[in-house]
Amino acid sequence: MRYNFIIMAKNSVPARKDIPASDKWDLTSLFASDSDWETTLKTLEGLTSEITQYKGRLADSDGTLLSALKAYENADKKLEAVYNYAQLQFTADETDSGAQDREGRARMAYTKYCAATSFFNPELQSIPDDRIQSWLKQNSFDEYRIFLTKILRMKQHILSEKEERLMSLQSESAGTSDKAFTVLTDADMTFGTVELNGEQKPLTQSTWSVFMDNPDRNVREQAYKKFYSAFESHENTLAALYAGSVNQDVFSMRARSYTSCLERALFPDNVPVSVYHNLIDTVHKNLPSLHKYYTLRRKALGLAELRHYDVYVPLVKNVNTHTTYDESVEICREALAPLGTEYTDRLCAGLKGGWADRYENKGKRSGAFSSGVYTGNPFILLNYKEDVIRDVFTMAHEGGHSMHTWYSVHANPYMQYNYTIFEAEVASTFNEELVFEYLLKRAGSDDMKAYLLAMRAGDILATLQRQTMFAEYELKTHELVESGTPLSAEVLRRTYRTLLEQYFGPEMHFESNSDMEGLRIPHFYNAFYVYKYATGISAALALAKRVLGGGTAERNDYFKFLKSGGSRYPIESLKVAGVDMEQTAPVQAACDTFAEMVNQLETLLKI
Repeated sequence: MRYNFIIMAKNSVPARKDIPASDKWDLTSLFASDSDWETTLKTLEGLTSEITQYKGRLADSDGTLLSALKAYENADKKLEAVYNYAQLQFTADETDSGAQDREGRARMAYTKYCAATSFFNPELQSIPDDRIQSWLKQNSFDEYRIFLTKILRMKQHILSEKEERLMSLQSESAGTSDKAFTVLTDADMTFGTVELNGEQKPLTQSTWSVFMDNPDRNVREQAYKKFYSAFESHENTLAALYAGSVNQDVFSMRARSYTSCLERALFPDNVPVSVYHNLIDTVHKNLPSLHKYYTLRRKALGLAELRHYDVYVPLVKNVNTHTTYDESVEICREALAPLGTEYTDRLCAGLKGGWADRYENKGKRSGAFSSGVYTGNPFILLNYKEDVIRDVFTMAHEGGHSMHTWYSVHANPYMQYNYTIFEAEVASTFNEELVFEYLLKRAGSDDMKAYLLAMRAGDILATLQRQTMFAEYELKTHELVESGTPLSAEVLRRTYRTLLEQYFGPEMHFESNSDMEGLRIPHFYNAFYVYKYATGISAALALAKRVLGGGTAERNDYFKFLKSGGSRYPIESLKVAGVDMEQTAPVQAACDTFAEMVNQLETLLKI
């Protein structure tokens, strides 16, 4: 990697057809051609019909159930490949009419499949316990035992057939709040413009983050106030929409006889509610280090007082870098060397040999992701830029997801290879931490060290403390409704403002409408999801420290986790790796890591 202080000229974005094949992902591990994809798509209807022939017969005998499971697996596996192939092509160029058509038809096939097989789980759960448990002991059910056990565990919260039908019929209307929120905030609301370099630039949901990163404080202030004023002008509508979402959660919780909305959300992953409460309690105890960070931020930016629009601008001025794609791959190879050559050779071969779609092109989806498929390679979408050091971390992050998938696929049968979201961010963030440690040790100047530390501290803050604050807000709003308190705009804003003041501390000066943030975040319409980011980074930091400071045994434990797939519940798979998320120690260690970074930054910045 070469450091320099030359700002590279930005080339025009090329069309997809002008991207060399070597820079695109190679989807032939899924289908050799579009025509092969078409052939398989046509078989799905017949394969789905084969499953429906078992409707009403699953309880007949062990042989009948086993045959039904094999038919289910065969269709599901092919559907996964069909859907992912079409989705990957579409994300690579959303303007491609052929890709649009394939993605649309794949989505239709998925919808038909789900409707046709909706009988499967309820019918499984209706089989008498003694009968199905005796079948599960047979060797012939080895590849399906965990899949069936997880479905049967949900039985205690399944209603009668007529009640389940009613729940199903209202499922679409249950998402009305979320849909209305999306339409209101993405389509109907307008935010005006912001003056930038003498020109009026549009302020939108997409450009908001760009303005918040701008070094000109006047630009940030102007954008912030216009943005939240627009939300405030719709506060009652936004409050009613979010209240509707929470009320729907409470309805479902009570209908299915859970003790709380939190329990209902955590039950499928078999995560104790104590994990959620421990996360919040531990972060609370460590808020002084977060408050110290904001004091450091105010001083580093040379401000008399810190405002909410000052928390996103980079703490340390950018150190210009130039890292080619191949150099980035080699950084990943060297940084991840503690995991052994099997891991690094396979990952790097994939990054250079068809797993990754490397660069931006017209019509390509922004950002990055990893998409895992059982019957093909794990694929990575990147928009790699040679002059953005963060893209090295992005490569390592998505590579972590892909290697997690690779090991899960090769260690498990299809029906138990999928791991949960609770586990997903561990392998990716683990890789980021190893890359950070590698680059920090090799930083050639204090400026580079400060830049890396500031970037990493900001990432941890955004994933650990910030997501925990969001998680606490979700918990409080649901508990209010569960206890009989309706959610008005005033109640929601007061609840959120209390958390803002608690987490940001006395250094922060908020605007009168800063609490509107609690009514603009889409994740809140998928309740009790964001806490997984905080637990994920806590587990990842603990495991990175364990592997870097350990030996063969610690590394092997980590690989047991990567190979678990869906064979264990997430808490158990992480215990196998050597971290117990039922205890507070991993979260405390993550908070300690953040505090140490703040201390190092304070020294380097001479504040």
